[in-house]
Amino acid sequence: MSLRIQAEVIALYLRCTELPRMASFSPLSWSVDMRAAVLSDLKQPLQIEQLDDLKPKSGEVVVELQAAALNRRDYWVTQGMYPGIRTPVTLGSDGAGVVASLGDAGSQFEVGQPVIINPGWEWGEKQEAHSEKFHILGMPENGTFATQVVVPACYLHRKPNYLNWHEAAALPLAGVTAYRALFSQGRIASGDRVLITGIGGGVATFALQYAVAAGAEVVVTSSSVAKIERAVRYGAKMGVDYRLTDWPDQIRAEIGEVDLIIDSAGGDGYQQLVDLAAPGARIVNYGATTGPPKKLDIFKVFWKHLHLIGSSMGSPDDFRRMLEFSSENSIKPIVDGVFPLMAVNEALDRMKDNRQFGKIVLEIGDGS
Repeated sequence: MSLRIQAEVIALYLRCTELPRMASFSPLSWSVDMRAAVLSDLKQPLQIEQLDDLKPKSGEVVVELQAAALNRRDYWVTQGMYPGIRTPVTLGSDGAGVVASLGDAGSQFEVGQPVIINPGWEWGEKQEAHSEKFHILGMPENGTFATQVVVPACYLHRKPNYLNWHEAAALPLAGVTAYRALFSQGRIASGDRVLITGIGGGVATFALQYAVAAGAEVVVTSSSVAKIERAVRYGAKMGVDYRLTDWPDQIRAEIGEVDLIIDSAGGDGYQQLVDLAAPGARIVNYGATTGPPKKLDIFKVFWKHLHLIGSSMGSPDDFRRMLEFSSENSIKPIVDGVFPLMAVNEALDRMKDNRQFGKIVLEIGDGS
């Protein structure tokens, strides 16, 4: 075979497999079994690297990933805005795939079985709050932005049959966070008037879907008219632009004061949530992206008998019940867009700019 034909064959191979071009490439010796998007340095793009196939220890399972999903946490890690960062590390908390190998014969899973991953590890014995050992897959352990990941068998669940790979990968972290905030912490009930702030992110969109399925009357806030319109199509009664000074008055005029507020912002707008809350209402925060409140009228808090509640991720029981609720109500995650693993940095850029409505997914396997 001539050198020209060899070069054309290699070029075609690279285009078809979407493998990175490397100066040391040799089609006779380069293994393509294990690829991962690795963060080597903070504030630098992730690099696709070739790694050795993973080997499970006792009690562990190697999952051959078909899809993974992004979370805001992944972007924060790349920017150094997360505790305990170590590099190099493969990011990614959410993923779905098939069992590739088992660490021992006692596992409840079989090779080839479709599974999804609970990314919250070592929650502890208390349902009320996680232990000091609690951590999330993707930091410090290598995560799901890869063709393979090692997971203790206790954190695997059978993939819901009604979800495709993209939807299954999008479910775990945001789904359990929204479920715990609404049900375990917020004690949502049918007929509740519920406000979800900052609609568009993964957790907020799950909270909208779950609250509607629970029989609540839901209103949302956003700075985007397009996101508000989409939220209404998914069951919200109305939405308002939180940049307007009278946005609480618009909600109050439409449905009155609200019984449950699901918020991830905190910051200067938190007092407006206290003002809008009905007597005995619950305000659940699963984040504080704009920082702590600069003003909080504590007199309104005790006079209105308000419950200010924190929530983060969810327990193993929350995860199990989230899967059950999702399946019983045929709730499919809202997928904003799908990127190949090779385009992980473009996917992170979309998240950085808050352009998404729902979850951003990486296609690793066939993605069907």
